[in-house]
Amino acid sequence: MSDMITADLVDLDLSADSKEAAARALAERMVSLGRVTDLDGFLADVAAREAQMPTGLDGGIGIPHCRSAHVTEPTLAFGRSAAGVDFGAADGPADLIFLIAAPAGADDAHLTILSSLARQLMNSEFTDALRSVGDAETAAALIRGDETPATPAAEGAASASPNTAAAPAAASAGTAAASTGAGSDTGSGAGSEAGERPFRIVAVTSCPTGIAHTYMAAESLENAGREAGVELVVETQGSAGFTRLDPEVIAAADGVIFAHDVPVREKDRFAGKPTVDVGVKAGINRPAELIGEVRERAARGEVTSGSAPSTPVERAGDAGEGYGTKLRKWLMSGVSYMVPFVAAGGLLIALGFAIGGYKVNKAPSVMDHFVWTQGDSWAALLFQIGVVSFGFLVPVLAGYIAYGMADRPGLVPGFVGGMIASTINAGFLGGLVAGLLAGGVVMGIQKINIPTALRGIMPVVVIPLISSAIVGFLMFVVVGKPIASAQKGMTDWLNGLSGSNAILLGALLGLMMCFDLGGPVNKVAYTFATAGIAVSNPSDSAMKIMAAVMAAGMVPPLAMALATTVRGKLFTQTERENGKAAWVLGASFISEGAIPFAAADPLRVIPSSMVGGAITGSLSMAFGATLRAPHGGIFVVPLIGNPFLYLIAIAVGVCATAALVVILKGMRKPAQQTMAGGSAAGAAAGTKGDRQPVAA
Repeated sequence: MSDMITADLVDLDLSADSKEAAARALAERMVSLGRVTDLDGFLADVAAREAQMPTGLDGGIGIPHCRSAHVTEPTLAFGRSAAGVDFGAADGPADLIFLIAAPAGADDAHLTILSSLARQLMNSEFTDALRSVGDAETAAALIRGDETPATPAAEGAASASPNTAAAPAAASAGTAAASTGAGSDTGSGAGSEAGERPFRIVAVTSCPTGIAHTYMAAESLENAGREAGVELVVETQGSAGFTRLDPEVIAAADGVIFAHDVPVREKDRFAGKPTVDVGVKAGINRPAELIGEVRERAARGEVTSGSAPSTPVERAGDAGEGYGTKLRKWLMSGVSYMVPFVAAGGLLIALGFAIGGYKVNKAPSVMDHFVWTQGDSWAALLFQIGVVSFGFLVPVLAGYIAYGMADRPGLVPGFVGGMIASTINAGFLGGLVAGLLAGGVVMGIQKINIPTALRGIMPVVVIPLISSAIVGFLMFVVVGKPIASAQKGMTDWLNGLSGSNAILLGALLGLMMCFDLGGPVNKVAYTFATAGIAVSNPSDSAMKIMAAVMAAGMVPPLAMALATTVRGKLFTQTERENGKAAWVLGASFISEGAIPFAAADPLRVIPSSMVGGAITGSLSMAFGATLRAPHGGIFVVPLIGNPFLYLIAIAVGVCATAALVVILKGMRKPAQQTMAGGSAAGAAAGTKGDRQPVAA
């Protein structure tokens, strides 16, 4: 690690008052040494990683880090803050801050050395030594693992540090193998003293970057395993790849812990065992709880059936999360799988209407009548395929809400409940209820202690059978009719909207579409609109709502593109580049194109976007614009009713938002713009082009 950190990369009196300022101060040291070529570009990548998950850890540690094309060689900078900097840790600000920079194509040897540092941060002797060290040279030596501390105060800690800091670096050629040995030896010893085989756990840790949290979670779990007297083996799925655990080790395990924020690779290997599935920070902060939880699940006989990989939005959530957070994840899981059916079906139906006219829905089945040379036949074909695709909307919504709650066992009762909701005309509301019921029923069944002989047939026969019967009974007999009545009442209310009521609804939907730019509130408004047109013959009011929602969703990225064009000096170079992409994203109805700007300057960009979105939504409703397609942006203008006025509504909202952003940014004091602007720009670019449209 000698070439990764030097005294010039150490700041023992870091005076930054925010995580952006701290990252900038340390990154500037990297730039001065030629380790980083583009300061703003690098800070953008750091901010993008920070946006995925805060990098603050309990114990006063902050580890902002990223892989970036702007890094020339793996580099580590260290700062010590007397006042502390908030990096999002539950226990407060961080006083020890490590900025880790890895090139986009860093070789495995360098990455494993960086990962060894991440493990060292779980060593209290190491962190105590860094808090007491008196000069930058000694601090760098401690981090490198050298045995030549410059001050007596640091000597004791430094002498211990090499044994723990350098050793992982030497053994890091196989991170999974290194973590295996420690847990196995200790666990075996504990078991032999007790006269029985120790409880065995296999764990997988991973994070989006795969440099820091992955290995810190592994170290934390191993330490907790030794204290609990269990045999715990960790597979770290980091940036340097991963070494698969021996199949025999997995087969012999009594339980599994997944501490991850990216999908577990080859998850099938761990199926059929009691499993705790949490985010990677839970593995760092509360490993003992996770070990206790997996032992409890094993005692109850709970096992997983799943082979499908999961992501945080699809999981039931960490044990520490509130019910509201879990509910949001469950619902967003269903919506994310539903949206492609909505888009495909809606566009096909719209094309059918565009080619064959509004009587195409009266055409006979193309199985009975199809003439290859007639445009009407092709229009009917597109329309009928779209109707079938739309027919999956409610079942898919319900099925994947249940999947988000209970994994694969929830799919069957979820789809069954969703199909019943469609059959009894309970619509979108029925799908939501059916999905939640199905997931809850399956989760309840999974808590029952099942004899070992029956566990093999539980996920294939017993759970689908019992859960489908229960959900079917509840939907047909208990809750289905009231939900269908509520759905009909909502539809009748929408059909009766006119005048000022419709304009106010358009403004509200516009505000929602621009509030979080692809987040949960945005998706609620979008799902509300698409549910209204998810029938073969939607009402005029439903099509007006769809038009207003799409128009408002196009405003933020188009407005940011316009603002960067007319007043480019108010934006960084990275933001101006993002502005070029925002033209295309906005025109395509991808609201997420404005996220880099909102992340950089939320107090100016988000309110301005909401004002423009509200104006556009209300104007669209006032102009009576209609839309049969659920997506497409300007590319479906031929399918829009009153297209000229519709485009005017969008243009007015875009100009209003762009003007507000320019005015608000222009009001900043020059000094603030110099100091804070660059930092915010880094955060903005954060999502940079890497941020994908939110569908999940």
